[in-house]
Amino acid sequence: MRKWGPLIAVCLGTFMLLLDVTIVIVALPDMAHALDASLSDLQWVLDGYALALAALLLGIGAAADRLGRRRVHVAGIVLFAVASLACGLASSPMTLVAARGVQGVGAAAMFATTLPLLAGVYQGKDRSVALGLWGAVSGAAAAIGPVVGGLLTEGPGWRWIFFVNLPVSVAAIWLTARTVPESRGARDRRLDWAGTVTFAVFAAAATYGVVRAGSLGWTSASTLATFGIAVLALLGFVVVERRVEHPLLELSLFRKPALVGVMAGALAFNGAAFGVLPYTSVWLQTVLGLSPVQGGLAVLPLAGTAFVVAAVGGKLLHGVQPRLTIGLGLVLIGGGTLGQAVLGAGSSWPALLPGLIVAGIGTGLVTPALAGAALASVPPQRAGMAGGAVNTFRQLGYAFGVAVLGTLVTSGMGETLSSGRSHALAGGGAAGLRAAGVPEDALRAAFASGLNTAAVVAGAVGVVAGAAVLLLVKGERKGAASPVPEALRAPAR
Repeated sequence: MRKWGPLIAVCLGTFMLLLDVTIVIVALPDMAHALDASLSDLQWVLDGYALALAALLLGIGAAADRLGRRRVHVAGIVLFAVASLACGLASSPMTLVAARGVQGVGAAAMFATTLPLLAGVYQGKDRSVALGLWGAVSGAAAAIGPVVGGLLTEGPGWRWIFFVNLPVSVAAIWLTARTVPESRGARDRRLDWAGTVTFAVFAAAATYGVVRAGSLGWTSASTLATFGIAVLALLGFVVVERRVEHPLLELSLFRKPALVGVMAGALAFNGAAFGVLPYTSVWLQTVLGLSPVQGGLAVLPLAGTAFVVAAVGGKLLHGVQPRLTIGLGLVLIGGGTLGQAVLGAGSSWPALLPGLIVAGIGTGLVTPALAGAALASVPPQRAGMAGGAVNTFRQLGYAFGVAVLGTLVTSGMGETLSSGRSHALAGGGAAGLRAAGVPEDALRAAFASGLNTAAVVAGAVGVVAGAAVLLLVKGERKGAASPVPEALRAPAR
């Protein structure tokens, strides 16, 4: 326990925070029914978590270097547990969305400190073993999330997908306090609070604008005002990062085409691979009539294939340039997602299987190589910043993807249903529409059309991003393809 206790403690937290990205997907229809939630509410249940994680990851990581990484990690677990309890007890969509945002803040504190904590404990061969197991746990969390979510939703109820975090949090806190030593980075480094705030405002305003545009219209005054706030916040972030002594993100690094390509790939990755899945889950359960467990199993081929490919490919593809695995992986993700755009009124879940498997292969190639490619495109002293930026862009891509693709799903239903009915159907309201007299064939045709529209766009994004990586990411330094940025250097005590 003394040797591997820190690894178990850190892996518990990582498993929990990554599980909560996917475990919610199959529970969306039950949440909508229990809380009378709209489509935009469901989008925010997903995006509130991802946005908080993306917006605060870099800032909290920098703060942890000064305050103590173990201290911030434990604080993150405590906050995550309290927010999970609030999610499980939520009586309205607004309460659930707010609690999910707080949950994302706790997740950011855990995720930002995970690798530095492991790097401070393990050296040499033990470090390689620890990081390999940590990577396997990370992949497993995403793979089993839909199935665990289905089992809990169909069993004790959807609220237990949040309650289950409580005993895991207690175990993680106890193990961390007993086995993980404290570590710190450079204490003379000032925190970039202005950069953290402006980036968070940009991400939140941009996502809110896209979500609301689906119901209010892209040219409405409210939508344009929200996008205006996002643009101003982004400009403010750029100004701050150019002037502050210790920026969250050194913008000069983006003069390198290689880093631009990697970040474009990271931004597109999660959105292209996973952005359609929440709406697919709603279709499977509310239109096709699958149970939550069956719905989870139906989308499992993507995550399960990704897990196997990542585990096997890590050995077989050792030494292959990251740009090739990422570029080809994104093209496969795009092709697989395009392959899911084959639905009709009479289609069922097997129609998705080939596309999900192909997208899963691409996901398994991309996931372990992204951080290595980011490292290869920047100087060694900026490795930690590049690795943190990759994780930030991935989560931001998922948040944007869920928001944009949700709008496309409803717009794709427009030929069959009115705008109001499209939003109700995408939000899990098929039963109510049936009761109102809408024919079953019309519901099936509309949802299939909406999913096809979203899958075509997501697939095209994946293919274009893959081509960008292949063209822009060149000339990696030998030995720079390690998938762990800060873990290559033990932090200062």
